[in-house]
Amino acid sequence: MKKRLLLSALCGAAWLCIAPAAHAVADPAGDFLAGYTGSRNGDLDVVSSTVTYNAATHLFDFTATLNAPVGTTGSAFYVWGIDRGAGTEKFNTGAHPIGQGVKFDTVVIFRLDGSAAAGGKTLAGDVTWSGNTITGEIPDSLLPSQGLSFLDYTWNLWPRDGTVTGNAAISDFAPDASNAGVTAVPEPDSLAMLAAGGLLLAATARRRNAG
Repeated sequence: MKKRLLLSALCGAAWLCIAPAAHAVADPAGDFLAGYTGSRNGDLDVVSSTVTYNAATHLFDFTATLNAPVGTTGSAFYVWGIDRGAGTEKFNTGAHPIGQGVKFDTVVIFRLDGSAAAGGKTLAGDVTWSGNTITGEIPDSLLPSQGLSFLDYTWNLWPRDGTVTGNAAISDFAPDASNAGVTAVPEPDSLAMLAAGGLLLAATARRRNAG
């Protein structure tokens, strides 16, 4: 009985590992920055976000979920600040500093026309959205290292209202007062090994039960 329970537990763990959930960073709803002067529509309020990296395809995937359908505010756009190894608190200066703990040395921008900007280049058609979620992919060649490996990059997301200038255009930081890490996408070989292991454990459990 104990062996069957152990095999079942191992089998379940193996299958969970085959399709791990991305580590989405949650952000409180309604936490607009005090100095923000733009629209307070929910699509400028981040509730969760994640950045994943796929070494096999050399792509970073950026996803954000907002507090209202994307596109509610026609002047909204979305900026991920990326720390590749030389990041600083660029907003945390001057008479009205913001963004303490938010470090970056480059940015990725998603716009509502479906374009993305990264590494000084504009990519057409790489941004999509559905309901409250916006997503897009950026090649790692546009985010070259400044000392860190791709999987050691950190990030922060801030929406902006394009009708406002300066720091007053930034509605939210996600996460607050810190950066978040990039999540790795398992490589195909690793997924195949995990799947094979799960199938083997399941077959062993069935044989023991049959006996």
